[in-house]
Amino acid sequence: MDRYITMQSTERGEIKMTQSTYSRLISFLQDDLSISAASLAVALRHSEQDPGPLPMILWQYGLVTLEQLEQIYDWLETA
Repeated sequence: MDRYITMQSTERGEIKMTQSTYSRLISFLQDDLSISAASLAVALRHSEQDPGPLPMILWQYGLVTLEQLEQIYDWLETA
């Protein structure tokens, strides 16, 4: 049985993904968008304290540009 991770998004609704898709998202962020492991760690720490969608947290803390944020949401739509 797949375990799902839910990411809330006020902009585009709720996003549910399997652990496998979440792992692919992290790979996409690191490999395609060159987001460092340290930046992801910061965003994940903040998401534990203030739950919200990971892409928005990355953007709110200046870890991705608006263009990268759009690329992330485009990737999520096709994942």
